[in-house]
Amino acid sequence: MNLFEQARKERLESDAPLAARMRPRVLDDFVGQEAIVGPGRLLRRAIQADQLSSLIFYGPPGTGKTTLAQVIANTTAAHFIALNAVLAGVKDIRAAIDEAQERLALHGQHTILFVDEVHRFNKAQQDALLPWVENGTVIFVGATTENPYFEVNKALVSRSRIFQLKPLDEEHLRQVAHHALSDPQRGYGKRNVTIDEDALEHLVGVANGDARALLNALELAVETTEPTGRPPTIRITMAIAEESIQRRAVLYDKEGDYHFDTISAYIKSLRGSDPDAALYWLAKMIYAGEEPRFIFRRMLIFAGEDVGMADPQAIQVVTACAAAFDRVGLPEGNFPLAHATIYLATAEKSNSAMGFFAALDAIRSEPESDVPNHLRDASRDKEGFGHGEGYLYPHAYREHWVAQQYLPDSMQGKVFYQPSERGDEARVQRQVTRRREAQLAAMVDQTGAPPEILTFSPQDTARDRWLQRTISNAGEELAALRDRLLATGPLHRHSVLLDVNAASGLLTWEALRRLPEGGVYALTPGPDDAQALREQAAFLSALERPTILEGDIADLPRLLAGEPGLRFDGIVGRNALPRSADKAAALGQLKALLADGGWLALAERIPRHTQRIYALLDCASLGDDLAARYRAAEEAIYADAADDLVNWDEDTLRSALVELWGQSGEVQVVDSVMELQVTPVLLGRWFGAATGERPSYAQRLAERLTKAEVDAVEQLVRRQLLQQRVQWGSRTALVTVREIEGMTG
Repeated sequence: MNLFEQARKERLESDAPLAARMRPRVLDDFVGQEAIVGPGRLLRRAIQADQLSSLIFYGPPGTGKTTLAQVIANTTAAHFIALNAVLAGVKDIRAAIDEAQERLALHGQHTILFVDEVHRFNKAQQDALLPWVENGTVIFVGATTENPYFEVNKALVSRSRIFQLKPLDEEHLRQVAHHALSDPQRGYGKRNVTIDEDALEHLVGVANGDARALLNALELAVETTEPTGRPPTIRITMAIAEESIQRRAVLYDKEGDYHFDTISAYIKSLRGSDPDAALYWLAKMIYAGEEPRFIFRRMLIFAGEDVGMADPQAIQVVTACAAAFDRVGLPEGNFPLAHATIYLATAEKSNSAMGFFAALDAIRSEPESDVPNHLRDASRDKEGFGHGEGYLYPHAYREHWVAQQYLPDSMQGKVFYQPSERGDEARVQRQVTRRREAQLAAMVDQTGAPPEILTFSPQDTARDRWLQRTISNAGEELAALRDRLLATGPLHRHSVLLDVNAASGLLTWEALRRLPEGGVYALTPGPDDAQALREQAAFLSALERPTILEGDIADLPRLLAGEPGLRFDGIVGRNALPRSADKAAALGQLKALLADGGWLALAERIPRHTQRIYALLDCASLGDDLAARYRAAEEAIYADAADDLVNWDEDTLRSALVELWGQSGEVQVVDSVMELQVTPVLLGRWFGAATGERPSYAQRLAERLTKAEVDAVEQLVRRQLLQQRVQWGSRTALVTVREIEGMTG
């Protein structure tokens, strides 16, 4: 670049709008979007390591999509080419690809191709990119305000990792404004500018999460306000702020995501019987110019699908309101819109009409069934085929109803309509149930089948799966425990989570599946466990692997010292505390690592409450004296106040939680029983010499019994339990702290 080009570039930058001048240039200057670029997040690690794969940034205007691309351009060693889909065509794409091929061939340098507003490319233009993204000639980075799953070529989406950016919150917008006013190079730091607090709050509120809108309004306010006083000061008052940004920009478009997301929120608010939320979303749609007839159409569908028979008047009310709207139009038509909305939101709900789709599924999957003979049309061939013979005319009976078969033979016993117990349908429910029972009884009489035919279903695959689950419940119990722990608090795709005892990887691998754009840290108790996890993670790319740490909970500050800003959205663990002598101190360490709003979920097996072996035996052959002393010797193992493994229980954890979190923590106790096969190996562990630091079961008994008495106990155990399945009881403490704002250490 020569001197003239450099001067021209500097002049363009100085003349650029404030929003363009204030774009962050490095990752540490980026404001907001901590969910995807905060410490420990996948995207931050990828940018810092310069190991980017193809990316698509999706979100509303002013949230930092293009800025993130600029940060990548300033950080990466790859060549960076930027195109705007509004201005570029296939010719520009080919020129960029040619340049990328040349750089790769001559210099071994990769190229990042950034396409802003990528949804503006038509299918042919997007297809022109695909082969070069596929073969690695370019690393594609796209930015779009439209849902890429709808607006971007599916093949391109499948080869890219998608990050969704959210509107900035008010605190982030304040940071942006203060930075613009104080920065002497790119902002107004060299000019004496002040802004009243209420004026700033107005700009922040009306900007509605859009940093560009905020900076544009701030620039207009500064540039159009004359300095006053000594020294000359530009003061932005509330009146100036209101003139600079007069109306809130509602994020809404009639064909894109905001249209569908807002109507979805409206319908879900109606379904949830929340009239306040329903009116809010209705107002947002009307304010943004949504077509009212579209809203009425969705209300009519809702009245049939979600209100249904619980309030049969709902469809009539909505229809009448729609007709009234057609007569009066806007703005008075807002009254029937609000009337119908409030009626539906407060109406009793029933989705029993969904039974129709269950019937459709039966039609698709069941074999073709003939109409029962007595239901056939008798007007044409009653004489020849006997059609209609045996039909019972309901009006000839009391209550104008009689029990008889109406379903085809192959469908007998099928239930499609499930009336609710809400509103008007409660009366219908009682009537339908009573008549259905009579119908079933009539069917049994006609077929001569025993009553069991109505419940016995040997081909029921769901029943077969249930039977399979009961054969071996240990794996299922662990899976249920895993899901229960991970469901304790919110887990988003970009969350950062710590597994504090990842020995088996039970929680770690499931967390990786749930957090593709986040980060998973796994604390392992020793090098063997760490190596096993690393070997299992080897098939993943370097960025997708968990960060594996070796040590105890007390070692976490040292292990995480290289990432001082790292805080975890969730901390989970199974049997993580028994290795810590001071349980309260260990929980305190974990508290210090939780982000505001973070949550904790631990499942801690309590050794003090484990199954007693003597309780599995008939000890009569030992004699009363030895049997009593044997039981006392085993109980003494679990009453040792000096043994950190057994000198605590659920009350210890409750006391620690109260001290650390007040009443926000909870300890639930779960007693469980599993089947255990008593094998020679297990007996060897109980009665053999200790292989680690802790004494064996037999060695602990020997502290109170003679060797001959321990031998007698061993013989009894071998005689009664060897190769037997026993019911092994245990107790687990579920320790949870859910979303505690502002209470982290």
